[in-house]
Amino acid sequence: MFTGLIADLGTVLSLAREGDGARLRIGTHLASELDAGASVAVNGVCLTATHVDGDSFAADAMSETLRRTSLGTLHEGARVNLELPLRAGDRLGGHVVQGHVDAAGTVRALREEGLSRVLTIEAPAEVAKHLVEKGSVALDGVSLTVSALSDDGFEVSLIPETLARTNLRSLEPGDAVNIETDILAKHVARLVELGALEAQA
Repeated sequence: MFTGLIADLGTVLSLAREGDGARLRIGTHLASELDAGASVAVNGVCLTATHVDGDSFAADAMSETLRRTSLGTLHEGARVNLELPLRAGDRLGGHVVQGHVDAAGTVRALREEGLSRVLTIEAPAEVAKHLVEKGSVALDGVSLTVSALSDDGFEVSLIPETLARTNLRSLEPGDAVNIETDILAKHVARLVELGALEAQA
């Protein structure tokens, strides 16, 4: 489990396609806190470190991960948001993030608004239905608050601290972003769906 508070901006040292999957090597000072088999969130995607070597680690992304997320579009030199799993007893500063991306959305627009930068994100309908205004959402692993909803997506506002500490500062219209909606919203939606099915039976 993660919180959506980014611990480091890592650098993709290599991305090698292997069959339907890919092997990534990422440089980061967080490697010293990892062992082989440990979990780490890369742009919001929970991956398993397969090999740790000094100041870098390797991880494999299977075909399902590449289909559902933007990891397959990474390139050598790309900066990625990294977070280690929450330890028992740690503060939950963001919100509960599983590292299970629901879908990749698309940045449709951005604008400066006072101290913040507002991103407009286009999201698939099956993802958007789990969003509520002022609710939580993770974009590329960053815990954010939904500031507005639209028919085909939503908006988030990035404060200067978020822009300084994450790769969201480099997003441009047309870029893909990994979206993970609030797990509580997904459970409630599923319970409501099952209740409606039972009522029809």
